[in-house]
This record gives sequence, C-alpha cells and structure tokens, in this order.
Amino acid sequence: MIGIIIGSLFGAILLGGAIFMNVSPQFGGKPTKEKEAAYEQLSYYQDGKFQNLIPTSMDMKFGDMLSTMGDMIKGDPNRQPGHLLPVQTIDSLDIANRPEGVERLTWFGHSAFLLEIGGKNILLDPMLGESPSPLPMFGSKRYAEKLPIEVAKLPHIDAVIISHDHYDHLDYSSIQQLKDKVDALYTPLGVGAHLAAWGVDEAKIHELKWGDEVTHKGLTFICTPARHFSGRGLFDRFSTLWASWVIKSGQKSLYFSGDSGYGPHFKEIGDKYGPFDVAMMECGQYNERWGNIHMFPEQTVQAFQDVQGKLLLPIHWGAFSLALHTWTDPIERVSAKAKELNVHMATPRIGESIDLNQTASYTKRWWEQN
Repeated sequence: MIGIIIGSLFGAILLGGAIFMNVSPQFGGKPTKEKEAAYEQLSYYQDGKFQNLIPTSMDMKFGDMLSTMGDMIKGDPNRQPGHLLPVQTIDSLDIANRPEGVERLTWFGHSAFLLEIGGKNILLDPMLGESPSPLPMFGSKRYAEKLPIEVAKLPHIDAVIISHDHYDHLDYSSIQQLKDKVDALYTPLGVGAHLAAWGVDEAKIHELKWGDEVTHKGLTFICTPARHFSGRGLFDRFSTLWASWVIKSGQKSLYFSGDSGYGPHFKEIGDKYGPFDVAMMECGQYNERWGNIHMFPEQTVQAFQDVQGKLLLPIHWGAFSLALHTWTDPIERVSAKAKELNVHMATPRIGESIDLNQTASYTKRWWEQN
C-alpha cells in the first residue's frame, strides 16, 4: 500500500509537471520542421541538435550531481548580499533627449544592458524580471529592489539583441512588456520561436547563424560563436543556437560575450572583428563541474585579451545567485587578474552609465560598501 501511495504521488508530480510545461507560456515555442531541416546544412548541427565548435562535455557524474545538490541545500549566506544592492536610477527623458553625439552603456545587472549608440537605443539580453526561473517564486531573487528604470518608462527601443534562450538572458515577462516598443529583435537560430509564441510580431524577429552580419539603422550586428548550450525545458537542450555578438557603429566597436566557456573562438573573433573599444565579458556563475560552459574569472581576462579589447566590462554577476561561489568572488577574482595583467577594466554600479567617449573613471569598488 505504501508503495502504491508513493508511486501515485510520484506519478501525480510528473503529470503536474508535464501539464505545467505544456500550458505555461514561460517555456516558449520550438522551431518549425522547415527551419530544423535548414539547420541540417550547418556543420555545427548534428542529430537534431546544435553543437559547439570544439568538444564540450555536458555530462556530470552521479557523485558530482549529488554533491552539487548537497551544496545547494546546505547553502552559503555569502552567495548573496546581506543587503539590497544600491541602484543608480536613470530618467527616460535623459535617454529620449540626449544630446547628439552622446553614446552610453548602462548596466542593469547580470548581462542586461542599455546601449545608446549612433543615436539609437539597443537592449542586450534584457532579463528585467525578478527571478530567472519558470517558477519565479522558487528561483534566485534579484539582489536589487528595483531596476535603474522601470520597463514601462523605457523610451522607444530600436533593437533588442539576445545571446541565447536561458531564463537569465531571455525573460518572458520582460519581452511581454517590451514587444510593442521595439522595432527589431535579433537572436541566434531558433530563439525566434520563443518570441513568436509570446506574441512578438514575426516581422520584427531576425534569426542569425554564426557569421551572419546585418545592418539596422546604421548599426552593424554580427552573430559570432560562443561555447555554451541552450534550452528552457527538460527535453529541448541544444534545440536553439547560442551566440556572442559584435556591434559596430561609426568609429565604435563593441563585443558582447553572452555565456561561454573559454575556447579558441575568442581569438578567432578578435582576429577577424577586433579590436573592440569595450568588451562585455562573462565572469560569474562558474564551477569546476561545468567549467566547459562558463569561464572562470581568470579566463575572462584571457578571453578579453584574445578578442583584443580595450576596456573590459565584467558581466554575468551582481544580480542573481546561479552557482555556488560567493556573490563577490567573480568581481574580486577578475579585478585581481586584470590588475596583474594591467588590463583596463570598468566596474560601474548597477544603473551607472559609462560614457563611451570617456571610459577612464569607472573603477570604484562599490560592492564593498554597506
């Protein structure tokens, strides 16, 4: 009888999960059969899945899984700040009425940015929700009480650039609030299916493969490789592509790493598209158990040098706890390595705007302040 009860409960949980995944919009859509057939022409798409350019194991030994779960359950009070992080607010009128020639980059925490360049407004990985999870009540909560600006108060957005479909980079609620004030959304292959499922006008959605280059209102966007993976559900891993991005405007050139383990693609990108005035490089949410798909901070500095960056801006930290390290470990380690190698690095507060024409003074250790 006990076995029947346990089995029934387990079955009910599985059934409930299956129903939730089928009815919840959070999980997005899936590429059409026609698009999947076109992917077959790519060298990095095999057996119905996108592949990394070099072998990248995603396997975790059973013992590692158990120890990871144990570490998560045990917890560490230093995985998140003991207080809400300070946020510098920005005014929508300052964006809408900025003087001609002003070009700025504003960090929203994690990997989200507002880029004002060439007279245009660009959002990068606008995860502006409270928690990067299909069930926000159970996911990691944002370290800050508010955003630099409410999504509803953002002015017209010329383009959104998305690196991949993980919840901490592509957020359903954020897209719902943004979709009617955005002219175009640029994604790696397959990610557009999520946007279409969420009601985004398909005429606004532009999917690119690695190496594709497009021009939008005088700006150039280039989809470049990353070493990572994708998926929003239990059974769609590798079904959409992941990417980094090159952004060029006039005399300015920027690089956005998205999520990536270290690999030779960084040097290849630097040789082909560099140097870059600013390189936004992942430095957080790492662990030796998944070292192939997320860089350690010391690798971040090496990757920055590989892409031939001039100013390093560490990202993928400062908003959510998605790994086991302390919340300041990424910025402390990347700062130490940058100092050792004499790398020019900016550490803006959340909401602080970097003037792309004057990038010398954004180096305060604000995370040490109570």
